[in-house]
Amino acid sequence: MELYQISLDMYQTAGVGVLALILGLFLTRKIYFLRKMCIPSPVSGGIIFSLIFLALYKWFGIELSFNGTLKDLFMIIFFTSVGYQSNLRVIRQGGKPIIIMVLLVAVIIIFQNLIPVGIAAAMGHDPLLGMAAGSIPMSGGHGTAGGFSGLLEQMGLSGASSITMAAATFGLVAGSLIGGPLAEILIRRNNLSIEDVSEDDADTMVGMEVNAGLPEAREEHMQSEESEFRKLSRAAYAMVLAIALGTFVSKLLAMTGITFPTYFGSLLAAALMRNLCEAFPGKVRLQMDRIVSLGDVCLSLFLGMAMVSLRLWELAGMALPLFSMLVAQLVFMGAFAYFVAFPLLGRNYDAAVLVSGICGFGLGATPNAMANMSAVCYKYRYAVKPFIVVPIIGAMFADLINTTVITIFLNIL
Repeated sequence: MELYQISLDMYQTAGVGVLALILGLFLTRKIYFLRKMCIPSPVSGGIIFSLIFLALYKWFGIELSFNGTLKDLFMIIFFTSVGYQSNLRVIRQGGKPIIIMVLLVAVIIIFQNLIPVGIAAAMGHDPLLGMAAGSIPMSGGHGTAGGFSGLLEQMGLSGASSITMAAATFGLVAGSLIGGPLAEILIRRNNLSIEDVSEDDADTMVGMEVNAGLPEAREEHMQSEESEFRKLSRAAYAMVLAIALGTFVSKLLAMTGITFPTYFGSLLAAALMRNLCEAFPGKVRLQMDRIVSLGDVCLSLFLGMAMVSLRLWELAGMALPLFSMLVAQLVFMGAFAYFVAFPLLGRNYDAAVLVSGICGFGLGATPNAMANMSAVCYKYRYAVKPFIVVPIIGAMFADLINTTVITIFLNIL
């Protein structure tokens, strides 16, 4: 069959991505399973579009190619917002729970790369295939998967975008499926459901930053449209400044001879600007809730465009090794959470709830972690510490640690 190619420009690509996002929002509203598993709307809608494009390719010989210019821009804006959420003051206020969780996340991310790279080598495949099924899609989720897929392609891994996105989707569902049951087993075996409510560590967590707990987020939002416009404007200006500064940071990083993802300079620049503002309180006030919101919007747009760009036909020859790696990741995550994380976190009710959260963002994303913990607490009782610690780790430290570890592995390979 003769292949007929259709090329979409960056605006048309963005339009198709938005259509996928709208479809995903509709599906999430209508299908309970998608809501329960916390499947992002761009993912559910994007999969439908990518399946349609697969059918066009297989049955009619029509191949669509997409322009990634705006997709890359949205990706950089999102990771810049992640950088702005990196507040070093949290470590001093969080104390032991934060430090333990940061160390656990670091160990998880290292093994999430060692395991699939080892499997790839044992099966005679390119180690980059192992990286595409490692912490890039697992701890990183769809955002990091999209961010690194272009780099993996440049390094020689054909179909990297499809592989990382497929792995990220697997992890998203798997993290939601094992988190709650693991916490249930731990609670029942250790009789944790009859513990008195303990908030011994709550005082040490007071004042720690969680997006939902910011003063701005607790306001009733009765401001005028002009006031809201000014706040959004300041957030947008802060993002643009960090991205501009990030270009210089990226040039400095390039001089080291180490390969970094394109967004890393902006992420570091935003983190630097955030902590400089924290060092001079009252002088500059960042609109953090608006920055986070802008980042979330750009993440949705980026994911929508990334998902519709999947070339699913490129996965056919990698089904067995990819499946083997993903199953190994699932087994490792469950075993690590049960046998390592739970004892180190204190073997109490909070630790069991945190285990469900670790499975959520260790295989998927922070929203999965929150959903897992909410389900456990809904059945038993509320726990203060997990709902403070997990969002901070997921928003502030996981991406920074993950990007650093991935960069080291890619440069070694």
